Amino acid sequence: MSTELQETALGHIFIEHRPQLRRIAQKIVGTPHIADEVIQDAYLKIVEMTGVRDILKPFCYCCQVVRNLALDHCRRQAVESSYRIYPEDGELPQVCGGNIPDQQLHGIQVINAIDHILGGLPSRTRHVFELYRLGGLTQRDIAQQIGCSATLVNFMLRDATQAIASCRELLV
Repeated sequence: MSTELQETALGHIFIEHRPQLRRIAQKIVGTPHIADEVIQDAYLKIVEMTGVRDILKPFCYCCQVVRNLALDHCRRQAVESSYRIYPEDGELPQVCGGNIPDQQLHGIQVINAIDHILGGLPSRTRHVFELYRLGGLTQRDIAQQIGCSATLVNFMLRDATQAIASCRELLV
């Protein structure tokens, strides 16, 4: 029997015995709608097969395909359920390091606003502010690095802080 004829014959046998195959799937997966999904997947798998060898018992072969796909579904569900978290209050748990998209967008907006304001400051004042806030340097270290007094560094930090104060309403 040619491969094309065998694929067609398998499809016809599958359709002819669909109710029995569905019962096999339902016994394994437990619910009718999931059994229907398994049957559909099995039918597609059988119809789309290429390079089929001679199958001596086509109905048994169809039963085995349905059984294997139903068991695969159950295994997949077991693995997925081991990773699911069902909180008592129904809220999704916060994942470590994860952000809610709205909070992330708000954070980006705040950073952009601060960057815009700092961009309007003299470059030396901005550099001092970045060294102090982002670099973690002390005012004395900054003064030594840029070659000025610690008092001048203090005034530049005050100017930058006052300029950024307009962004405080965004932080609420």
